[in-house]
Amino acid sequence: MDRLEAMRAFVAVAEERGFAPAARRLAMSPPAVTRAIASLEERIGTRLLHRTTRVVRLTDAGERYLADCKRILRDLEDAETIAAGLHAEPRGRLAVTAPATFGRLHVAPIVLELLTRHPLLSVRALFVDSVVDLAEQGIDVAVRIGHLPDSSMRAVRVGTVRRIVCASPDYLAQHGTPRAPAELADRELIAFSGTGALRDWTFESEGETQVITPHARLIVNGAELAIAAALAGHGLTRVVSYQVEHELRAGRLVVVLEDHEPPPIPVHVVHREGRAVAAKVRAFVDLATTRLRAVLGAE
Repeated sequence: MDRLEAMRAFVAVAEERGFAPAARRLAMSPPAVTRAIASLEERIGTRLLHRTTRVVRLTDAGERYLADCKRILRDLEDAETIAAGLHAEPRGRLAVTAPATFGRLHVAPIVLELLTRHPLLSVRALFVDSVVDLAEQGIDVAVRIGHLPDSSMRAVRVGTVRRIVCASPDYLAQHGTPRAPAELADRELIAFSGTGALRDWTFESEGETQVITPHARLIVNGAELAIAAALAGHGLTRVVSYQVEHELRAGRLVVVLEDHEPPPIPVHVVHREGRAVAAKVRAFVDLATTRLRAVLGAE
């Protein structure tokens, strides 16, 4: 096995956290992957991985070497992309990340369509409600919801989503529909906090910002639980519009305080800068831009 293939094996073991899953990803045998790592460690003269019967972890040297391997392999891919030309068939492994619910509803169909269009392409999809470091996690392209910090990333804006307050029609019939944020103090609220502190609810009206700290009767650790409680008539909750689009369309939830909503949140498709955009990344960005603008509204 040549050095580049051994480096690919090392990256796969580090990302998959095991020899067997790395072997499946690379369509190699586990002994071949083991030999590749052993040859790298022998060539470098240091241990790259801590191995036990249950887990594989990077050593300090392995952490540094992993970053270098990823950079070298990205540069090689850029060179091959340039040599092949801009119209090369998308191929290889594409890594995509997006927020969990948005990914399931809107990005997963794009991934499946992409796989149907390009049989030489494979995809690793990571849908999580946290900001993933693209370089550190080996991610090619991300869908981000929120304002982007200044960075070297390329970003294509595909639309916006809204922060909304909603409740079931039965709850509103029994307790009345609030007409101003201050009236939320007299309603049952459902809040979710994730793993951090409970977030304030921000509203805007006639250019003025109003911040409400929800005194919630029910606090849960995720939007899906809050939505389920709202559907069951336990009060009002605040979510991002895409999280309840099916429930709103079906009339199972109703939006309130629309005139007091804060500004919409931008949605971008983001990928790393490079000398050339790999065909696989370009294919995803082009398709995602078309599909997401149709859903979110072109700007």
